[in-house]
Amino acid sequence: MTLNESTVEAAALEWLQELGYTVAHGPHLAPGEPAAERESFAEVVLVERLRAAIERLNRQIPEEAREEALRKVLRVGTPSLTQTNRAFYRLLRDGVPVEYPRGDGSIAGDHVRLLDFAQAQNNDWLAVNQLTVIEGQHNRRPDLVVFLNGLPLGVLELKSAVKENADIWAAYRQLQTYKVEIPSLLHYNAVLVISDGLEARLGSVTANQEWFKVWRTIDGEGEAPKTALELAVLLRGVFEPQRFLSLLQHFIAFEEDPDSGALHKILAGYHQFHAVNAAVEETVRASGMGASSHTHGGKPGDRRAGVVWHTQGSGKSFSMLFFAARVVRHPAMQNPTLVVLTDRNDLDDQLFGQFQRCADVLGQTPVQARDREHLRELLAVASGGVIFTTIQKFLPAKGMTMPALSKRQNIVVIADEAHRTQYDLIDGLARHMRDALPQATFIGFTGTPIEKTDANTRAVFGNYISTYDIQRAVADKATVPIYYESRISKLSLNAATLPRLDAEFEEITEGEELNRKEKLKSKWAALEALVGDPKRIALVAADLVAHFEKRVEAMSGKAMIVCMSRRIAVDMYNALIKLRPEWASAKDDDAEAEKGAACIVKVVMTGSADDGPDWQPHIRSKDNRRKLANRFKDVKDPFRIVIVRDMWLTGFDAPCLHTMYADKPMQGHGLMQAIARVNRVFRDKPGGLVVDYLGLADQLKKALITYTESGGQGDPTCDTAQAIAVMLEKHGIACDLLHGFDWTRWSIAKATESLALIPAGQEHILQQEDGKKRWLQVVLELSHAFALCAASDEATKIRDDVSFFQALQAALSKQSGSSSKTPEQLDAAIRQLVSKAITTEGQVIDVFTAAGLPKPDISILSDQFLAEVRGLKHKNVAAELLEKLLKDELKVRAKRNLVQSQVFSDKLKKTLNGYHNRAISTMEVIEELIKLAKDLDAATKRGEDLGLTEDEVAFYDALATNDSAVQAMGDAKLKLIAAELITQVKKSVTIDWTLRESARARIKVMVKRILNKHGYPPDLQEEAVKTVLAQAELLCAQWV
Repeated sequence: MTLNESTVEAAALEWLQELGYTVAHGPHLAPGEPAAERESFAEVVLVERLRAAIERLNRQIPEEAREEALRKVLRVGTPSLTQTNRAFYRLLRDGVPVEYPRGDGSIAGDHVRLLDFAQAQNNDWLAVNQLTVIEGQHNRRPDLVVFLNGLPLGVLELKSAVKENADIWAAYRQLQTYKVEIPSLLHYNAVLVISDGLEARLGSVTANQEWFKVWRTIDGEGEAPKTALELAVLLRGVFEPQRFLSLLQHFIAFEEDPDSGALHKILAGYHQFHAVNAAVEETVRASGMGASSHTHGGKPGDRRAGVVWHTQGSGKSFSMLFFAARVVRHPAMQNPTLVVLTDRNDLDDQLFGQFQRCADVLGQTPVQARDREHLRELLAVASGGVIFTTIQKFLPAKGMTMPALSKRQNIVVIADEAHRTQYDLIDGLARHMRDALPQATFIGFTGTPIEKTDANTRAVFGNYISTYDIQRAVADKATVPIYYESRISKLSLNAATLPRLDAEFEEITEGEELNRKEKLKSKWAALEALVGDPKRIALVAADLVAHFEKRVEAMSGKAMIVCMSRRIAVDMYNALIKLRPEWASAKDDDAEAEKGAACIVKVVMTGSADDGPDWQPHIRSKDNRRKLANRFKDVKDPFRIVIVRDMWLTGFDAPCLHTMYADKPMQGHGLMQAIARVNRVFRDKPGGLVVDYLGLADQLKKALITYTESGGQGDPTCDTAQAIAVMLEKHGIACDLLHGFDWTRWSIAKATESLALIPAGQEHILQQEDGKKRWLQVVLELSHAFALCAASDEATKIRDDVSFFQALQAALSKQSGSSSKTPEQLDAAIRQLVSKAITTEGQVIDVFTAAGLPKPDISILSDQFLAEVRGLKHKNVAAELLEKLLKDELKVRAKRNLVQSQVFSDKLKKTLNGYHNRAISTMEVIEELIKLAKDLDAATKRGEDLGLTEDEVAFYDALATNDSAVQAMGDAKLKLIAAELITQVKKSVTIDWTLRESARARIKVMVKRILNKHGYPPDLQEEAVKTVLAQAELLCAQWV
């Protein structure tokens, strides 16, 4: 059995059938067929199925209103695909708004349901393969479309598991093509799936490559075994009818960027989906308002729903959003009021902003409590509401007890980062909150584990409901690993004089720097003086500049410097600008003035007019800080280094941030939160780096103990020594592959000399068994490791080697002509370290230029060019060049002349197999390829000799594939048949003839009749008809 795309498709259909889906073949539903369900190929909704579902689910609504709802669904389109997708999703989730007259003459407002979310069996489940969609000039055929009540909610694009270039990212690129060419299909889309049968990923219409994620569990009770096929797990885990309905109703959100207006569709990951469902069950149980199907040890009505621990960077705020959206719609909770609790104003703003941007999913607008009085007003309602507030608003006036704000049972308090260390007053807080909301249910969400000794947090919130640890997050590519590098010994800092933390010394926020307890104030002042010593700052600044410059050479991105106080932050800025004046921030943060700079540094901190003139340029309004945050998140903006004290250390997401320079005492939860700023997924970022100038290793160890005691798997940080070891190992392998080849002049020679090293290097690699494949792989791995430790002494020593290796990798990749990988993947998103003479902005070099040849056009391959190739010094390079040219040309031929492209493809394959198996010499393969190129050229010119057009030659070839037919009929007769076939087939084909069985059958009969008429040998007719039809399919797109 051949394992190809159709095998994967057949398996997927079988799994969907097992889940209760009806399976249909796309061509059978096509217009004009006996079982047709579409009036045209432009139609993407199965209208009659949708009409039947609307009637079935909305019998109480008059028929005219139901028809009006159907029209609204079919006319949902707008010029923007994502805006249309959002508009339709509202109709899908909430129903289609309609009005109709009642018997008494009044007008009734109602919603027509498109799905029955409660009873899966009341819906119509259908999976269709090979569904052709024609939109404008584009004709596309997705592999599988999942229809629910006639609506195309799922699209699956599948590739073969064994074809080298047909990986899941080829399927991803196909989906991007559909977005441009047949957007109407995706207007209604809920989920996209890509798979090669082995790997499988799930994403939304706006998801870029890194946000297509794996789905690792079927029922949420545990991960599927490692031996399970990812596609089988994804289909059973997502498309099981009741789970799919839950995903559609509660786990899709749209987020609009308030500054750029860009709209993103967010789909929950498997860890969020199952954690939220479990958290809702626990909340119902803890509130005492309804029965719960399974619990995590809590008692009914105990007011403690539990804690969700999902490691930082894995989408905790979206988990909170989906939880809120799900719990407000739960019937048992009777339209509850949600109180979202944070411990700092800036966190409150960030989380509130997130909920506000996605208010659609909540079905209501969240509100921020301004003060205690406002909070009391907001809680005085009978039901409903999503209220954001800080802990401090629950603290009573001095000497007073907290009055009850509401005694309702259906209030849910959602605490962000439920930690005693974070709350500082959790004993008091718990009491005051219980006084204020005596019947409320408490649930906590955290990105770091709760300490074993923290009994108070458990007393308030309960046990863990769900855990998603670092090991799983990194494996799922939900986050990247964090590497740790200590620079203390590098700077010869005296470790004995470094500040020591003790249990008493806790974080002091910006606002508290001046008014903390005296005991801590004096201790903090002594530490601050030590850390802020001008000589030390100058030393750290010089090291930091050198480190960052090396880092961005290897990997484009941004850095954050965390300082102990605002004074040190300003001093650090001044020290950096003294070393690099061109990095200075422009007056009033003028983005235009800063445009074109390689790097800009800014301090982001709070302050007031009392802070003195030196600090004022760094103190900005809330709105200006927000604008800077957006600039920092933009990878193209030159604002590359930010210096902070407390700002942006929690809840701030800048995926392109890859380095944190830590120069501030931090511990426990605060330390874990801070370092997680660099663990966000971004393109091909291999990892984040924390550079320690203050000796945080002990604190990291303590944090690790807390982490492992809580059952977390995987290390919160990895030592850069690991990356250095891998880098040196891969460098050694690369050097071994180049053994005997001298590239030492690469970085010192003139551009022309450097260029000449590339074909010579290629030749050396290509002479070895599997040399090219091994080289591409080892340099990719070396580049990843190099990017993680580019500033280390070890990396500096091999920098020029890596530069040459990457140039060679780029040339070999370009030569293969494979388009399956993007330049970003080929370069591992690592900027080439090669001089501009070799590369421009990461684009790989032109192999013909490197070989010293003009780039040829194969259709006019001159003898002179072929002679030049034959005379090339590097024979393996010559062979690779010819292979690329022929493959490119055959791709073009395959679109016009089926037989010719097949014949030559087979010949090329046979020649190359001999070459790769070392059965023929390099010189022989060059001669074979040159002969092939000339034969190809001759085949093109044959049409002129026969007096046939290009199309007629294609049909002539289709008839002449069998030698005995040529002998029996002769050239003249075959030319005559080819000409008649062209005329008749052209007349008969319509745009959709290949998709309709009846139309195909008619043309088949006509071809047979023409062959009979001219006496084509009957025993050869069957094969000839097949070939002629296949050839007609190729050409008809250009005819109609």
